[in-house]
Amino acid sequence: MENTTLVKGNVPSPAPLSMQPRTSPLREFIKHFRRNRLGVMGLYGILALLLLAVLAPVISDRPSGYGDVTNMLQPPSAQDWFGTDSVGLSIFDQVIWGTRVSLYVGLTSAVISILIGVPIGLISGYYGGRVSNIGMAITDIFLTLPVLPLMIIMAAVLGTGISNIAIIIGLFSWPQIARVTRAETLAIREKQYIEAARAIGTKESKIIYRHVLLNAFPPILVNMTILMGTSVLSEAGLSFLGLGDPMSWSWGTILQNAHATGVIINAWWLALFPSVAIVVLVLSFNFLGIGINEALNPRLRKR
Repeated sequence: MENTTLVKGNVPSPAPLSMQPRTSPLREFIKHFRRNRLGVMGLYGILALLLLAVLAPVISDRPSGYGDVTNMLQPPSAQDWFGTDSVGLSIFDQVIWGTRVSLYVGLTSAVISILIGVPIGLISGYYGGRVSNIGMAITDIFLTLPVLPLMIIMAAVLGTGISNIAIIIGLFSWPQIARVTRAETLAIREKQYIEAARAIGTKESKIIYRHVLLNAFPPILVNMTILMGTSVLSEAGLSFLGLGDPMSWSWGTILQNAHATGVIINAWWLALFPSVAIVVLVLSFNFLGIGINEALNPRLRKR
């Protein structure tokens, strides 16, 4: 009976799971975010407007005083791309410099809302009981307040500076962030790794900010981008009502000046270009939020 020898081929055996390379969370996020066209469009739109805001002193002159009185209410042309207003100032220069104000207000008010809403949502959701009732009662009170009249009153009392406007908007925009944070905290605090952290004696403050907050951050980030868009609209509305900073140009101030002239029907460019800028920035923030939400949520990616 002959002996048979089994010869193994040069087939590489699969590496153990512990030896296989892992994709970092950041690369995974970027990969899924790039597949979302709306998210990429929103990111490019924000980056483009941010670039305009940074390069405003280079590409345009700061509007000040009166322009050329002989060049009043001129339609868009090769010399003045967006036309001129009733005092001869370039609408293009006003829109470019207004980008700075809108981005500043959107970012500042969103940061203020995060600083107020996230701690209230975290503490209310983690401890529950009476603490949750008090936190949500305060949140519900702010949700039922007439926001616009109160913003108008506070702007009249505190002053019409851009920083004051951003603070006022942030003080009335945090309840939505608080509710989202609380809902995520309620779901996370029942996870097994939270119970394991408690079992080994981890401090509650460390559990809240290291385990709960980090896992609840994705929906907070999505709501932050949406909040930036609504803050831009709020600032434009307050400026349109005459409560903006008269020393700085914002898109709402341009619209207010266009309305004050009473010639919007004949001089259509006065309201068109700042309105387009507002729409582009708000949609960019919303599209960015959609892209981030889909990149961080596996369920949405499957759909």
